Amino acid sequence: MTDPRTEKMAKVLVDYSANIQPGDRILLEAEPAAEPLIRALFKRVLERGGHPHLMINLGGQVTQSGFDDIFLQIAGDDQLDYISPFYQLAYEQFESRIRVHSSANTKTLSNINPERMARRAKATQSVLEDQFRRGDQGEFKWVTTQFPTLAYAQDAEMSFEEYETFLYKACHVEDPTIDPIAYWQEVESEQQRLVDAFAGHDKVTVRSPHCDFSVSVKDRVFINANGDRNMPDGEIFTGPVEESASGWIHFNFPAVFRGSETSGVKLRFEKGKVVEALADKNQALLERMLNVDSGAGYLGEFAIGTNYGIQAHTKNILFDEKIGGTFHIAFGAGYPKTGSKNKSAIHWDMICDLRQESEILLDGEVVYKDGFFTI
Repeated sequence: MTDPRTEKMAKVLVDYSANIQPGDRILLEAEPAAEPLIRALFKRVLERGGHPHLMINLGGQVTQSGFDDIFLQIAGDDQLDYISPFYQLAYEQFESRIRVHSSANTKTLSNINPERMARRAKATQSVLEDQFRRGDQGEFKWVTTQFPTLAYAQDAEMSFEEYETFLYKACHVEDPTIDPIAYWQEVESEQQRLVDAFAGHDKVTVRSPHCDFSVSVKDRVFINANGDRNMPDGEIFTGPVEESASGWIHFNFPAVFRGSETSGVKLRFEKGKVVEALADKNQALLERMLNVDSGAGYLGEFAIGTNYGIQAHTKNILFDEKIGGTFHIAFGAGYPKTGSKNKSAIHWDMICDLRQESEILLDGEVVYKDGFFTI
């Protein structure tokens, strides 16, 4: 029997997030665990007149190879540097991509050499750049979501049933009385008010027991993230001026990058760049990723989470970066649509709590306090 929440999710993703039109070519990326949602997506795309193309990875979606662990363990340098022409063609020419994360083992890459991971990330950088560039130009409607698996439930320290409910509630497809598309349209309207309030300003300062940090957003654009790129969603974000980040942040949530967890991260910034980076766990990975290339140590994103329906930290960035009452930054590649000029092979988000004794100031005026906007 088909889960009605899955059918509802497919309709939101196809009709609202990707807004599939007749003739659109869509790449559907997933792992086998997501078969129920992929079936529903395939059907809905056909009903909308689109052309669905399946890319089912049997062991991870990080390397674009189909088997992340085998690939990173065995591949030679020329293979690490090789990009699948099928994958590249889709990102260069298709009208849409819907990716469904559905890992059966989120720890697959925990013991992989970080240098090999970094090399692969650098090799696939052009695909990431095509995604951002064509997405910003309205040529490529990409969206990322997740399907519940036991592995995600274990990471979140929940039962599978609890995690299913958590995921579907976060996407607002759990309650049969709620129209999820109407809900996300309301989110768009409310967040646009916040985005407009940041327009034309310069310095953003964040203060809490965990940070004293500032960036410039002068002449940069804040983006209203309302379900058209991620599902679930709920944040406003921009690409800060590259040389502007200053101060320090102690991240009180673990940072997970491609299956590997780094915790207790403490960073100090000067003139936009990380000048000191410490971690209680996985220091080597932190250092290696921040030195992948010239842009990795600078910020590509500054964001504030607005989804108060997500309060639990689940070690999954798709959900965790949206937690209402937090802010996050991302090292590396920025979104050109924000005005960001930072380029890198990586985009690594880290989250900091603002729900107690915290404030955000915009050109010296308090606009956010203890987890909520005051404007």
